[in-house]
Amino acid sequence: MPGLIGPPHYSQEPSRHPCLIINAKEPFNAEPPRSALVSSYITPIDLFYKRNHGPIPLVDDIERYSVSICGLLGNPKDLFMNDIRKLPKYNVTATLQCAGNRRTAMSKVRTVKGVGWDVSAIGNAIWGGAKLADVLELVGIPKLTKSTPSGGKHVEFISVDMCKEENGGPYKASIPLIQATNPEADVLIAYEMNGEPLNRDHGYPLRVVVPGVIGARSVKWLDTIKIIAEESQGFFMQRDYKMFPPSVNWDNIVWSTRKPQMDFPVQCAICSLEDVDVVKHGKVIVSGYAVSGGGRGIERVDISVDGSKTWVEASRYQKTGVPYIADDISSDKWAWVFFQAEVDIPQITEIVAKAVDTAANVQPENVEVIWNLRGILNTSWHRVHVRVGHSNL
Repeated sequence: MPGLIGPPHYSQEPSRHPCLIINAKEPFNAEPPRSALVSSYITPIDLFYKRNHGPIPLVDDIERYSVSICGLLGNPKDLFMNDIRKLPKYNVTATLQCAGNRRTAMSKVRTVKGVGWDVSAIGNAIWGGAKLADVLELVGIPKLTKSTPSGGKHVEFISVDMCKEENGGPYKASIPLIQATNPEADVLIAYEMNGEPLNRDHGYPLRVVVPGVIGARSVKWLDTIKIIAEESQGFFMQRDYKMFPPSVNWDNIVWSTRKPQMDFPVQCAICSLEDVDVVKHGKVIVSGYAVSGGGRGIERVDISVDGSKTWVEASRYQKTGVPYIADDISSDKWAWVFFQAEVDIPQITEIVAKAVDTAANVQPENVEVIWNLRGILNTSWHRVHVRVGHSNL
C-alpha cells in the first residue's frame, strides 16, 4: 500500500461507552439504545454506531502517515496530514447510516445474512475536513470533472483496514468522479468529528464522508485515493450492498445484475418507545428520527395509533424550538430531522410512523415487499407495540 509506511498493526480495542448494544465482538459492531439517539441532534461520538469489517487498525506514526493519490491521472502525489490541513476546512453536518439499519425486523420475515441491527445503526455528526474536490485539484483534476484525460471516471477509496471478505486485503469502495469533484456534494476527507480529532473507531487519522449515501462508501482509515475507469471491483461494491428483489436467494443470485447501492431511501424510526412498552394512561409523546438520501429533505412524518386508519402529522425540527423547513437554506440538508407528536393511545396498540421526503418518496408499508437476502435498506413503516398500564402511584 503506497500511502502507509509499513503494514497496519492492531493493538487492544478502544474503550467504549458501556450502554452500547454489541451486535458482534469480532469484528466489533455496536449501536446505542434507540432512546439515546433522540436525546441529541448531534450524536455524541461515544454513542455513534460502530461498524467494522475487520480488526480496528492503529495508525500511530502520524508524521509519516500519508494518503497516496494515484491511478488514471497525470500527476500522482502523496499527501501528508499537513497538506490536507492547509486546504480550506469545511464543517458538514451529515447523517451516516449503515445499509443494514433495522435488519432485525427484516430477518423476522425470512432469515438474512448480516449484523443484526435494530434502529440505531445511524448517527448524525459534524464532520470537519477538506473537500475531496479541493484535494483532487492538487493533482490536476478540476472541479465538476466527469472524466480525466486518461479515462478515469470513478474515485476509489482504499483503507488501511484489512478484512476477510477481501481475502485479507484492504476494504475499498468508490463513487463517481463527478460526485467527488462537485463541491456541492460536500464529500469530505475528514479529520474531525464533532470538533475533535477522529478516534480509532471512526477512522483516525483520515476518513471519507460521502453525505446522503449508505455508510459503506464512507471509507475509514484512508490509505489511497485511486482514479479508476470503472466502479471499484472490491467485494463490498460488487458482491455486497446491492438491493435484490424478494425472489432472489443464495442459489440463484447473480451479483452483476444489480448496481452497487449508493443513496439511501427515505427512512424513519420511533426512538422514544421500545417494543413492547407499558405506558401510563393519557397523552404519550412519540418521537424519533427521519432522514432521506441524496440531500433530500423530509416533507412530513405521519403517526398512526389505530392500525393506519387515521394519521396525525408530527412536528419536525433540527434545532430545538425551531420548526424545520425542508430544503430551506437554514436546514442541514445532509442531516436527519427529529419528529415529535403527542397522541392518545388505546389500551393495546401498534404505533406506526412513516416519512415522506421532498421528492414525495414514501416508505413502503410492509417489510415483506422489500425483503432481500442481505437484509439491507429496511425502510418499511416503523412499528412499535405498546399497551396502557396502571400506575401504582
